[in-house]
Amino acid sequence: MEATGTDEVEKLKSKFMSAWNNMKYSWVLKTKTYFSRNSPVFLLGKCYHFKTDESGEPSAVGSNFDKITTEISGNVEEFRKDFISRIWLTYREEFPQIKGSALTTDCGWGCTLRTGQMLLAQGLMLHFLGRAWVWPDALDIDNSDAESWTAHTVKKLTASFEASLTAEREPKILSNHHRPRVKRNCDDNERRNEVYHRKIISWFGDSPLAAFGLHQLIEYGKKSGKIAGDWYGPAVVAHILRKAVEEARDPELQGVTVYVAQDCTVYSSDVIDRQCSFMDSGKADTKAVIILVPVRLGGERTNTDYLEFVKGILSLEYCVGIIGGRPKQSYYFAGFQDDSLIYMDPHYCQSFVDVSIKDFPLESFHCPSPKKMSFKKMDPSCTIGFYCRTVQDFEKASEEITKMLKSSSKEKYPLFTFVKGHSRDYDFASSPLHEERDLFSEDEKKRLKRFSTEEFVLL
Repeated sequence: MEATGTDEVEKLKSKFMSAWNNMKYSWVLKTKTYFSRNSPVFLLGKCYHFKTDESGEPSAVGSNFDKITTEISGNVEEFRKDFISRIWLTYREEFPQIKGSALTTDCGWGCTLRTGQMLLAQGLMLHFLGRAWVWPDALDIDNSDAESWTAHTVKKLTASFEASLTAEREPKILSNHHRPRVKRNCDDNERRNEVYHRKIISWFGDSPLAAFGLHQLIEYGKKSGKIAGDWYGPAVVAHILRKAVEEARDPELQGVTVYVAQDCTVYSSDVIDRQCSFMDSGKADTKAVIILVPVRLGGERTNTDYLEFVKGILSLEYCVGIIGGRPKQSYYFAGFQDDSLIYMDPHYCQSFVDVSIKDFPLESFHCPSPKKMSFKKMDPSCTIGFYCRTVQDFEKASEEITKMLKSSSKEKYPLFTFVKGHSRDYDFASSPLHEERDLFSEDEKKRLKRFSTEEFVLL
C-alpha cells in the first residue's frame, strides 16, 4: 500500500511538473519581433530586403508575419518561407524515459543540446536538400497556429489538473495543434525532397534509437562526465555531435563527417583526412564535413569588436549557424539585421512526437516566429559551424574565412585560425581517425572537462 501511495504521489508530481513546464516555456512565441524596413536581413548566407518607398516605423514579424506582407514591398514572403523551413528543435515532454534517470522531459536543462541539434540539422539539410530548398507547406504555419499554441497550453494545464484529481492516466484535451494538411500534387523531385525532410527530422526524434536524438546525445555525453539533467556548454555539445555522427549507422549518413577545432585551431590536413576517409558504402567520393569551432568572443562579456566578424560568418551560405545564447539561455543563431542577431529559441515545451510513424506531423518542428536580440547581450561562449561538401569547398572556405578573420581582428590574434598540416605536426595530442570503441580519448576528456568548467550555466 505504501509503495502504491508513493507511485501515486510521483504520478501527481509528474503531472503538475508537466503542466508547469508548459506554462513556463510557452510564452516565447507570443512576443513580436520588429524588423527594420531599411536594412538588409541575413539568414544563413541569404540576404533579404524589406524596403518600401515610404519611410516608416519598424514592422512586426513573427506571430504577425502576415501584417508586414501587405505593408512592405520586397521579398518578405521569401524570408518567411526560408526561416520557417529551418528545423526547430525545442524542449519536449512525455518522451520515453532517458536511460539511467527518471526523466521524460528536458525542460530546464536541455537547451544547448537542442541548439546543437538545430545546427547539425541545418548541416544535414545543406547536404541532402541544398540551401535553396524550402518546405512547400511553410506558409501554412500561419498566425492562427502560433496564437493557438499558448491557448493549447492552458487547456493542457487544466486537463492535467483534472486528470490528477480523477486519477486518469492521460489528460483528455482537444488539440487543434496538428490539423491535417491538404495533399498537393508533387513531382518526383518534390517527393524525394520530402522524404529527406522527414528523414532528417526523424534522426532527431526523442527516442533511444534516433541517431541524433536527445537519448543518444546524453549517452555520448556520459563519456565526458555529463548525465541527463546536467547543463551542457557549446564546446561540449560540439564534441558530442561529432561522436554522434561518427557512430551513426544509417547508410545515408556515411557521406558526412564532423570535425571539431582544437584550441581554436582548424588543422587543414586533419579535416581533409576526415573527408577522404574510407566510406562504408564503398564509394570513391570524399565525405562532406561539418566543421565546429568552439570560441569565446571575449572575457566575462562579449567583445563588440567581434560583431562584424560574426555578421560576416552568418553572411556565408556554408555557415550552418552558431550554438550560443545569452547568459543562462542557449539559442541557435542563424542570421542578423544591423547589430541584432536572429535566432530560434528552444525554450518552448512541446509534447513528444513519435517520428517512427508514417506521416508524423511536421508543424512542431518548424518555428513560425523569428526572434532578435542585441549582439551585446550574447554570451561570449559559443560554437560556430560550417558545412563543406568537397575538399575544394573546404579549401575555398578556409581561404575566405581566414581573410575575414584577419580583416575583422583588432587584436593581435584572430578569434581562431586555419593551419596547414596535421595537429600532430605541432606536437599536440590528436585523436586518430579510427578510434577505439571508447568514445573519447583521454586528451579529449581533459579538454571537455576544462570546457565544462569554463562555460556558462544554462537553464
